[in-house]
Amino acid sequence: MNIVHDKTFDEERALYGSRDILVKNCSFDGPADGESAFKECSQIEVEHCFFNLRYPFWHDHRLKIQDSEMTQLCRAALWYSDHIEIDRTKLYGIKALRECREVKLRECDIVSPEFGWSVQGISMENCRAESEYFMMRSSGLHFRNVEMTGKYSFQYIEDAVFEHCRFDTKDAFWHAKNVVVRDCVVKGEYLAWYCQNVTFEDCQIIGTQPLCYCKGLKLVNCEMIDADLAFERSQVEAVITTPMISIKNPLEGKISVPSVGEIIRDIPEAEGEVVISRRPEEGEAE
Repeated sequence: MNIVHDKTFDEERALYGSRDILVKNCSFDGPADGESAFKECSQIEVEHCFFNLRYPFWHDHRLKIQDSEMTQLCRAALWYSDHIEIDRTKLYGIKALRECREVKLRECDIVSPEFGWSVQGISMENCRAESEYFMMRSSGLHFRNVEMTGKYSFQYIEDAVFEHCRFDTKDAFWHAKNVVVRDCVVKGEYLAWYCQNVTFEDCQIIGTQPLCYCKGLKLVNCEMIDADLAFERSQVEAVITTPMISIKNPLEGKISVPSVGEIIRDIPEAEGEVVISRRPEEGEAE
């Protein structure tokens, strides 16, 4: 493996088509403002590098990035690439990961709107992310110990598992399919509308109007905080461990809850069962 170290590159396609190289302590920055530094490369390792130019990793195969930084000017950093490992790296440019396959991120700091679109097979562990439209239309996700803030996350994702994560995000999991969320905190408005075959296990769910228009929805021993108008037109099996503000028009299934302020049934199709597990207090629905 050839080693490139302690250099600065600012020209167009600086290392285009490279094979089997280790790039260390290099900077991709400068007045020439060139883009696509590593386009069409394979077997590339990058360590302790600084990226301040556009589109550095497109159409790359077998890529490892460690202890590096991609600035806000490093937009669309990784596209159309596969078998990627990224460790302890800052990804701060918009659209940092798209149309990629087999990706692993560990201990990364992500500040990137539209991050992770249409990725197939991605794992993320011990990472922090701030984004909008995070991971849209991606599949094969496995996240563990990830903190994420932003809006419109995980829309249209499929085949995913989330464990020990914390998400503060509006409109999360819309149209998601075949997803398990386990031992997580999910805070935000309008959670998981139109989802299919989504299961929440031992989670804390916080926010207004969650889980509406769902099919095959399951909640197992979950807390629901500030939850009003929940489960509207959903097919749901749920065991809730905390009182709820209101439940509206569940279509099918069974919801077990300690207490609920109001059960709204104003359409004839609302045949879902609501079971109250303790005697209601004043102001709660029977």
